[in-house]
Amino acid sequence: MRHFLFVLTVSIIWFSLTRPLSGLPTGSAHSPLITDRSKHLVIASGICPQPRNTKQAPSKYKQKINPLRATTQNIEKGKLLYQVEAKPTACKMCHGIRGNGNGLLARGLEPAPRNFTCKETMEAISEGQLFWIIKKGSKGTAMPSHKFTLSDRDIWQIIYYLKSFYL
Repeated sequence: MRHFLFVLTVSIIWFSLTRPLSGLPTGSAHSPLITDRSKHLVIASGICPQPRNTKQAPSKYKQKINPLRATTQNIEKGKLLYQVEAKPTACKMCHGIRGNGNGLLARGLEPAPRNFTCKETMEAISEGQLFWIIKKGSKGTAMPSHKFTLSDRDIWQIIYYLKSFYL
């Protein structure tokens, strides 16, 4: 029941915030989607480096390498999923529009959502580890499993977009 209420609340917030985004240009592959509202936000960085005790992925996942090519099309699709289309909640709601871990739902989450702009933290995480976390969720955090809501292709596209925050 608690999970259902969380998903319902997040979905309502997501719908109200993302609805005005339809039809906006997507910008370059390495810049986050910026809405009129976010232009006025102060750019704040999340925690960096970001210590974690995240469970390590099994080796069959951890050693995976993104099978997709880093094309503009794949990065843009990853951006669209991250910013708008991922269900039940777009990634930006916790991780922030700019990927810094300061999303609208981040306040009060312990541990804080991952800061994708922290090069030091992100370079230490393999693509396979990211894939596993997105697919399976992260126990002890608010990161849900997306094994039923995102295809493997979607997850790999999101991973390319995540890399654009720190490259």
